[in-house]
Amino acid sequence: MIGLGYTWSELLAMSAAAIVVDLLIGDPKWPTHPVIRIGQWISWMEGRLRRNESQWATPSRIRARGIVLTLTTVTLAFAVMMAVIAIANWIHPWAGYAVSIWFISTTIAVKGLKDAAMLVFRPLARGDLAEARKYVGYIVSRDTQQLSEQQAVRAAVETVAENTVDAFLSPLIFALLGGAPLAMAYRAANTLDSMVGYRNERHLHFGWSSARLDDVLNYVPARLSAIIMPIAAMLLPRMSATRAWKAIAEFAKKHPSPNSGIPESAAAGALGIELGGINHYFGHSSERARMGWPLRPLEASDIPQTVKLLYMSCGLMMIGVLGLWWAVH
Repeated sequence: MIGLGYTWSELLAMSAAAIVVDLLIGDPKWPTHPVIRIGQWISWMEGRLRRNESQWATPSRIRARGIVLTLTTVTLAFAVMMAVIAIANWIHPWAGYAVSIWFISTTIAVKGLKDAAMLVFRPLARGDLAEARKYVGYIVSRDTQQLSEQQAVRAAVETVAENTVDAFLSPLIFALLGGAPLAMAYRAANTLDSMVGYRNERHLHFGWSSARLDDVLNYVPARLSAIIMPIAAMLLPRMSATRAWKAIAEFAKKHPSPNSGIPESAAAGALGIELGGINHYFGHSSERARMGWPLRPLEASDIPQTVKLLYMSCGLMMIGVLGLWWAVH
């Protein structure tokens, strides 16, 4: 098994411990945090791969250099993590466990996602829309200066729902399959997508491989969210599991992403709201597929409600991981 010979029982135990570490500590913004380092690497490499671009640029050449960025970033993240854990294991097996748990926890961002969403909710709750817009700008790439209150709520809810997969289910699944090295490789791919995977003029070709790789890696975890999130909704007040499943079936395929529509439509159905609609990017309007039924208007309280859905989904997966560990231990 990938991950320096760890048994599946050990991977289960380390992954469960990593979830606890993330829930307790969150995502500290240290300069040495691996995701920050990955982002710095991506920026550095993009600058060098695209140097003097006007002299050589064709779509195929730009795409080829984007593939180089994708392959080197993911491979380097995996290799560095393997080396770090090998050194820790050489020092002592328990050092290897500790290092693995810590680095897996850095690929999970449940607490960080909750904190970012609540930064939007708190100013909305006290009527400070300008402050809320500022914090929305921290979590989405769309223009935020003219957002209405409902649009700010929608942005936060969509972010939390979508990242139930990206920030939790996917890194957890890759950690279970291959420990910290594979989880970090996933996080590198996801960071690539968030930095260069846009369908804008600059990144349409250069970020093509990053966006496609992210789609492939999130494919199975996104479909797992179609099971986990409705069950989580069943266990929460004011939410409907039946509506969540129906929304996934009806609306998920309309989303431009093959994966994001599943958790977003699940959240919309569970809450009885409509997500999607018109977004503005760099002065241009874009119509995003609408998901869910507008049984009521969006309101600020939908943000903490979506966070509860995230945490319940996390809890269910934690129970599942511990159950599997108990079964194979």
